[in-house]
Amino acid sequence: PGGPRYTNRLVKEKSPYLLQHAHNPVDWYPWGQEAFDKAKKENKLIFLSVGYSTCHWCHVMEEESFKNKEIGEIMNKNFVCIKVDREERPDVDKVYMTFVQATSGGGGWPMSVWLTPDLKPFAGGTYFPPDDRVYRVGFRTLLLRIAEQWNQNKDALLENSQKIMEALQIQARIRGQAQESPPPSEEVMATCFQQLSKSYDEEYGGFSEFPKFPTPVNLNFLFTYWALHRTTPEGARALHMALHTLKMMAYGGIHDHIGQGFHRYSTDQHWHVPHFEKMLYDQGQLATAYTRAFQISGDEFFAEVAGDILLYVSRDLSDQAGGFYSAEDADSYPTATSGEKREGAFCVWTAKEIRTLLPDPVEGATEGTTLGDVFMHHYGVKENGNVSPAKDPHEELKGKNVLTVRCSVELTATRFGLEQGRLGALLRQGRQRLAAARAQRPRPHLDTKMLASWNGLMISGFAQAGAALAKEEYVRRAVRAADFLRRHLFDPSSGRLLRSCYRGKDNTVEQSAVPIQGFLEDYVFVIQALFDLYEASLDQGWLEWALQLQHTQDKLFWDPQGFAYFFSEAGDPSLLLRLKDDQDGAEPSANSVTVMNLLRAACYSGHMEWVEKAGQILAAFSERLLKIPIALPEMARASAAFHRTLKQVVICGDPQGEDTKDLLRCVHSVFCPNKVLMLDDGAGTAFLRRQLPFVSALERKDGKATAYVCSNFACSLPVTAPRELRRMLVP
Repeated sequence: PGGPRYTNRLVKEKSPYLLQHAHNPVDWYPWGQEAFDKAKKENKLIFLSVGYSTCHWCHVMEEESFKNKEIGEIMNKNFVCIKVDREERPDVDKVYMTFVQATSGGGGWPMSVWLTPDLKPFAGGTYFPPDDRVYRVGFRTLLLRIAEQWNQNKDALLENSQKIMEALQIQARIRGQAQESPPPSEEVMATCFQQLSKSYDEEYGGFSEFPKFPTPVNLNFLFTYWALHRTTPEGARALHMALHTLKMMAYGGIHDHIGQGFHRYSTDQHWHVPHFEKMLYDQGQLATAYTRAFQISGDEFFAEVAGDILLYVSRDLSDQAGGFYSAEDADSYPTATSGEKREGAFCVWTAKEIRTLLPDPVEGATEGTTLGDVFMHHYGVKENGNVSPAKDPHEELKGKNVLTVRCSVELTATRFGLEQGRLGALLRQGRQRLAAARAQRPRPHLDTKMLASWNGLMISGFAQAGAALAKEEYVRRAVRAADFLRRHLFDPSSGRLLRSCYRGKDNTVEQSAVPIQGFLEDYVFVIQALFDLYEASLDQGWLEWALQLQHTQDKLFWDPQGFAYFFSEAGDPSLLLRLKDDQDGAEPSANSVTVMNLLRAACYSGHMEWVEKAGQILAAFSERLLKIPIALPEMARASAAFHRTLKQVVICGDPQGEDTKDLLRCVHSVFCPNKVLMLDDGAGTAFLRRQLPFVSALERKDGKATAYVCSNFACSLPVTAPRELRRMLVP
């Protein structure tokens, strides 16, 4: 009495997404041998449902179907039902998403797939409504039809699933030939730039009409393209496209003006009405993109947005042990007494609420003006709400406002007869008051799972911002997170990374009974983070760990026949395909990022076989890079570094000396995509000197901190003045 009516095996899991389904009437199993054995023993089909805890349509399908007693009975009678958190098991997700995309032309979550007892897929899709609709078959109907097919046409169904698997295996082979050379980077870069330029929205920025995604991979490509073509019209356009997109995003409703950070994507062309969930991987990559925008433009606006993202993550996505949580949900209860969650409820406002919170008369403004008037004008607030009904099909945002900067500070100041500085203070006061009011609302669900890969992306965000903005507290936060990874997501006895850990009872950090081993992306994003952290902190311990992990990655994932790295390790019989990602999407693909990692690793270690591996990856993806590099902008960017060779910037000096700090500040202040930074202090850098004997020959000039810019281990003449160093970095 008083407890849940149903409880299934998921109650023993750690994943927040699986725990959300622990009290469904469906007899859910986690992915594993127990479920596979049951399917074989009872000769039953498997129904596989894949999602994640902050996925809006996953919640909808649970409410409509998985909580429905009658549908639950059909599922339990005819199928072995398995739930997978795609963030915990991206390997399983990728195998079956490959099938769904190949057979239905689309994909997404929740993903619903029917498998034979030996795990081969034969039918699938994404969200299904519970009952038949005009153009859509209902979930209940599908379950009954598929169960009937299995009973009546088992052999045909098995044969069909075998053919599907064979076709997928052929499609999954991305193969480079051993003798192939990488594609010419000039051609790859030029084609990628042209393809992005063609899809660019001149008015609002971004690279599609709608929905609009942040896609930091595109922006980073454009920054690199600009850096290599600074004096050309194409270079100028690349920079404009990136900076304008970042500005429009920061003004839009996709940016949380009250609670900081960025929502997942915009449902419209204007970056106005977002899908409200907030993902760690977006915050990490966008912090880096806004930092680079500041480095290039010198515009403080971009530095402020980077700081705003890092404030949000430090406050709302940080575990007390130092790790970063995965996400915040889009849906929440509008009030403490509400019975139903609504999308965006935590973030939206009525005009009346804002007037009530900001009634103060504004001195010096036109007569009768209140703080509410100024705030509502600047943020596009309308009396009846500012969300178009077309963007609100379920009427969850009716009468509500998503704050979006509609006017420049100059225009708003002129409208009310205020000085710009005064207006800035008034808007800040308004935002603080709304933030205090919002803190009283029920918060959205927080996914407290901590993933190695996404923590890596966030460490890079903090480390790069700390270095470029000269904010030591950001570097310290990155160090805390890297310490957390080493403590909780690394097994020192095997030298291997783990995929995930969880916030447990009493805020302790817990691990699942059988820890999930790290995937390729965990290694790649953590190695990238450790290189970024070394450059920001100059602590060689991070460099040593990065190089160790690179050796482990090679051992576990490298494909010696087809080149490039597999996403998952060999030897798991439940994984029907070993895949290699060939798309940079919301996150860059692991093979794209690893090209740059390998080049950096070679510069820090002298192991030239890593340069060879980088070339082999580019060769393996050669056809895609030449035809549709817009699908791999991060790899296209790395191809330029491969063909131009990285600059090794060596600073010889005492890390505490002001002259050393001046040279380091100079390096951090410029955007120079194809370089690595290292410090030789003569004493504590034995590791570097062991790896790179040429460093021992570099000396301080006249006893001052001295910089050398080296390429292929041959160095320039020494310089001691930051402006001379700057000229060498930015020719």
